[in-house]
Amino acid sequence: MNFSAIAAALPAQARTDFAAVPFPLLASGKVREIFDLGDALLLVASDRLSAFDVILPDGIPGKGIILTQMSLWWFAQTAGIIPNHLLPDQAGEFARRGIHDRDLQLRSMIVKKLRPLTIECVARGYLIGSGWVSYQKTGEVCGLKLPAGLRQADKLPEPIFTPTTKAPKGQHDAPINDAQGAAAIGPALYEKVKATSLALYRLGHDRARQAGMILADTKFEFGTDAAGNLFLIDEVLTPDSSRYWPADAYRPDCSPPSYDKQFVRDHLLALKWDQTPPGPRLPADVIRRTQEKYLAALKNLIG
Repeated sequence: MNFSAIAAALPAQARTDFAAVPFPLLASGKVREIFDLGDALLLVASDRLSAFDVILPDGIPGKGIILTQMSLWWFAQTAGIIPNHLLPDQAGEFARRGIHDRDLQLRSMIVKKLRPLTIECVARGYLIGSGWVSYQKTGEVCGLKLPAGLRQADKLPEPIFTPTTKAPKGQHDAPINDAQGAAAIGPALYEKVKATSLALYRLGHDRARQAGMILADTKFEFGTDAAGNLFLIDEVLTPDSSRYWPADAYRPDCSPPSYDKQFVRDHLLALKWDQTPPGPRLPADVIRRTQEKYLAALKNLIG
């Protein structure tokens, strides 16, 4: 599907409630609903928006469609590195299971049932976010010693792998080092996901540069089947799981403008909100400009 078709399909109002989906609900996250199809799972991306681990009362219309369509594009680009959780012929799967609602199709994926790994796999090529905070305190990120004198948003000498725990709902993920990661999932599997994450990051970074963007960092999720085979799952290289910067506006020693929800975070920080539920309502202008940032990232890649 091309960008114009996706943009034309975006709803006027945020879609956040999927109670009418006729399948058992297995789990509901900050953004996604997971339904049980028996032999597979239906992953539905809502238009919900979270900030500081709080789901905000206002969503971003069409955000779930944008995330899903971008993930589908990236799953195709990365298939040469690692298989993913998508069942072949998504259109045929929707038809076979009686899923005819076009909006639901555009924000959904039908995927294999896999066992998710118990760590989150973060790859970084630039020193920003929590990595920058850690570096300022210790000169390290997840136990990796970095060169002295680096500035905020500096490009790193080489991309690094900085995994985290998967915290229970309502808690924050915590950074872990290589030894902790290997202890959590086993040394051989850890080395495989580390190498795969870095290969995926490099591919994503190169494709993003071709589209006029910089992929600063990103988070991957992996799962295994009963035979122990590794798959890329969840979403991949979207503005919700990645930090994209416009290449023409990038400079170090600051936090560059981005294509993600940082615009919303900045708005909320200016309100002096205590970052506990319920979250504040978002002005219409903030909603519109946030949607524009997500759309711009998608257009740069596939438009």
